[in-house]
Amino acid sequence: MKKNIKKIIITIAVIAIIGIIAWLAYQLNSEKQKSTLVSENMYNHALFELVDYMQNVESYLAKSTISTGSTHGAETLTNLWREANLAQTYLSMLPIESQELESTAKFLNQVSDYSYSLSRKNIKGEELTDDDLKNLEDLYEYSVNVTNIVNQISTDLNAGNIKWSDLTGDGTLDYAQQVSTDLDIATTLEENFHEYSGLIYDGAYSEHITSKEKKGLTGNDISEDEATKIVEDFIGKDSIEEITNLGLSENAETPVYTYSLNTKTEDNVTITISKKGGHIVYYNTNRDVSVENLSSDEAKDKGIEFLNQKGIENMKETYYLKDNGILTVNFAYKQDDVIVYPDLIKLKIALDNGEILGMETTGYLNNHHERDVSNIKITVEQAREKINKNVDVQSEGLAIIPTEWESEILCYEFKGKIDDTEFLVYINAETGEEEDILLIVNTPNGVLTM
Repeated sequence: MKKNIKKIIITIAVIAIIGIIAWLAYQLNSEKQKSTLVSENMYNHALFELVDYMQNVESYLAKSTISTGSTHGAETLTNLWREANLAQTYLSMLPIESQELESTAKFLNQVSDYSYSLSRKNIKGEELTDDDLKNLEDLYEYSVNVTNIVNQISTDLNAGNIKWSDLTGDGTLDYAQQVSTDLDIATTLEENFHEYSGLIYDGAYSEHITSKEKKGLTGNDISEDEATKIVEDFIGKDSIEEITNLGLSENAETPVYTYSLNTKTEDNVTITISKKGGHIVYYNTNRDVSVENLSSDEAKDKGIEFLNQKGIENMKETYYLKDNGILTVNFAYKQDDVIVYPDLIKLKIALDNGEILGMETTGYLNNHHERDVSNIKITVEQAREKINKNVDVQSEGLAIIPTEWESEILCYEFKGKIDDTEFLVYINAETGEEEDILLIVNTPNGVLTM
């Protein structure tokens, strides 16, 4: 009798425990569903705003191609600059993990920067050149593709064809394949993006209008097998678990082989290899960095060491930004004592162990070559006299900076301060004209310029 009572008690206890576990699971699932609903509502709102602002960007780009007066042109370009910035803000709120949407963000960056530079030109009373208008026409044509793809995502979400979870992680590739019959999201943005990459602005003189002559793109054309071998050597063949060749983007500004792969430590690695010469054009992987064991200076040293190992020497760090345990640094080529800003390489460096998580070499491959820096007609003292007398000059040197018109200028670069505000002033080393002024912004997360 006692044994039966004991069994009954144990049975009741087990049932009670199962009931408690089931109740807790229900509560956790309920809270998760509520959290998911709140997140999806936020994503839906951000996407709705993004669609609206992308349409505005497309509209203002169209208007800018036919504007003739400098006053009205400046107003249109200023509106374009504002709408591109707002579109980028809402794009950053979306949880979409894909290179295509990263390209969209960069496209919006380039529209913002280019429209701002042209609006300044109009404000000075200068008319836009035929080349300016052609660039705006190209950007407008590309914006139509971008807007169509954003609209496609919105339409599919509203129709219930996809969920937000389909647009994150592995689901992104599945969705890209799903819509490829209507809009080839896997290649359209990426291929067209390279045609405009020279307009992207990620820091002081990070890139300028893409040169038709790729001066840094050296070497002979390589085969697909050779490109695969380069990827394996770069990543480390033993660490690759799965590699997918996404094909050759033959019609891109820089034809590249694109690869998607998973390694033993990281998923969703993307790398592109130029057909000419087998250069790494783009490399990116994302992982969480939970601790920061390295200082910014130590991470920059890791970047220089990495570049030297890859045979890219004489690079100097310029501006950087720290975000979520990752330091993004622009490295510029240094020819003797002259900083060559067009020849830029961007690296993403993990602050936990110094791993290189990303690399972009477009500026370097577009522009790198040895320059003639002998055409100096004024002294540094004469150049300094051109600077506002209120500026406390702290350092000086020579630098080559790009212009919006596919040219370069050899300048004296002066770093100075007025009160607590730091500036970079560029004086033409041949004519003595003031070419540019940049504001240095020191933030807790890095040094930027405006």
